[in-house]
Amino acid sequence: MSIVTRRWTLAAGAVLGLGAWPAAAARGVAAPGDMSLGNAKARVKVVEYASLTCGHCASFNEETFPAFKKKYIDTGRVHYTLKEFLTGPQQVAAAGFLMARCAGPSKYFKVVDEVFRSQPKWTSGETVRAELLGIAKANGLTEAQFNACLSDEQALAALNARMKKAVEEDGVRATPTFFVNGKKYEGVLTLADLDAAIAAAGK
Repeated sequence: MSIVTRRWTLAAGAVLGLGAWPAAAARGVAAPGDMSLGNAKARVKVVEYASLTCGHCASFNEETFPAFKKKYIDTGRVHYTLKEFLTGPQQVAAAGFLMARCAGPSKYFKVVDEVFRSQPKWTSGETVRAELLGIAKANGLTEAQFNACLSDEQALAALNARMKKAVEEDGVRATPTFFVNGKKYEGVLTLADLDAAIAAAGK
C-alpha cells in the first residue's frame, strides 16, 4: 500500500531500528514537538498515543473524542496532547501525520480527524493516496506541496525520533494508549472511562 517513493518508504521503516534512549523522569507527558489542545495550566493532563492507520483510534476519534473535547478540553479542565505513533502500514500513518503538520498547527487536528474518517475508503495504495491528497487540498495544500511534505527527510527524522521515544521512554507497544497525569491506560477508553480516570487524577 505504498503511496510514496521507495526511498521514503525505506526511511519510514527505519523507525524499527530502535537504539538506546535515556530514561525519562516522567511518563506520558507533553514534549516539544507534540500537538496539544486546551489549557496548558490545567491540573489534569491527558496524553493519547494514536496511529492514523489504527481502526480503534479512528473509532475513539469519532465516537468519544468529540464529547470528551466538549466536556473537558473546551472548558479548560484538561490539557490534551496527541502523540504520534506508527502502526502498519507505517508509511501511510507517517504520511498522514506529516501532511497534518504541513497543513499548519491551526489545521493539524482537523486534518487528523479527516484522515481517521477516511479509513473506510482505503482499498489500495492508490485510493489511500487519493484520499490523503484530497484532504491536503481541502486544507490549503497543493499537490506539489503534498508531495514535498511526504518527502521531507527532516520532518520524517523528527517523526521517527518521537516514535523512538514513545517505545523506549513510555513503553508504548500498541494504540490507542492513554496517560492521565502519568497513569497508563491501554486500549480504547469510553467517556465513562475517561470520567473516572480524570476524577482520580484530579484528587
